Amino acid sequence: MRSFNSGILMILLLAVTACSTHKPMPAVKYVDLDRFMGDWFVIANIPTFLEKDAYNPVETYSLDNDGTIATTFTFNQGSLDGEKKNYHPRGFVQDSESNAIWGMQFVWPIKADYRIVYLDADYQNTIIGRKSRDYVWIMSRKSSISEKDYSFLVNQVHGIIELYTLMPIIKIQLLGVKAVIMYG
Repeated sequence: MRSFNSGILMILLLAVTACSTHKPMPAVKYVDLDRFMGDWFVIANIPTFLEKDAYNPVETYSLDNDGTIATTFTFNQGSLDGEKKNYHPRGFVQDSESNAIWGMQFVWPIKADYRIVYLDADYQNTIIGRKSRDYVWIMSRKSSISEKDYSFLVNQVHGIIELYTLMPIIKIQLLGVKAVIMYG
């Protein structure tokens, strides 16, 4: 009887898990990798553990000859003038038709999901998401953007990725800009 009850419980758990799957995470139709390369200031995010106390975060991309993307993530730890931290993950384009879905490798052999879910026509503002909907990054070529542009990008996050409406998006303190937390 005990194994029968355990079997029923397992079936119910699988059924609930199957029902709670998300719609596929959208990505932009196409990214011109050459135009996307360069510096991106992280304006706001749902932070990873590395970013929880990051100030002045900048993500820099460079396309290598082998098609991988050399990445440098730089920020000040703890304050605007805190210790400078640098990380060097490598990006691997996983969808060569769109160039919008990458695997980002901080530690071998793990490649974290990285999706360009919004990119303006001028390649000035972008939103990076993950299919698990646990982190998001709003980035710009400039270290600050207008409140109008910021609100537009936050609304894009909530419009594209339904679960993000339940999680706080934290506006990062960059070059003296005050931090703000916005909810859906």
